Amino acid sequence: MATSKDSSGGKSPTSGGSAQKSGSGTPAKRGFAAMDQNQQREIASKGGQAAHQKGTAHEFDSEEARRAGQKGGEAVSRDREHMADIGRKGGESRQSANRAAAAAAAGPKGSRQGGKEE
Repeated sequence: MATSKDSSGGKSPTSGGSAQKSGSGTPAKRGFAAMDQNQQREIASKGGQAAHQKGTAHEFDSEEARRAGQKGGEAVSRDREHMADIGRKGGESRQSANRAAAAAAAGPKGSRQGGKEE
């Protein structure tokens, strides 16, 4: 025999167990995500304090942080296309900065691209 809790409180077969959608088509915020940021920080802070009191909190020393950063850099650098994009953007940025500096040094006359000045 089904109770009223079973028939109305469960997931409907058409929902598939997914989160409810808001009017914009994105999932509605629930639980921790629905709280305001100050409430979230307060709760997270309590968790951090509890971990320190319990002795299970971990703080990176500079050597551990260096190794972690090195691992991340190695992982990223395996993607040659990504690294090429980074280098290209850096070169373009430096080139435009050099051009801007040269234009500023030339003064109000500007650059001499048009040929001889009279």
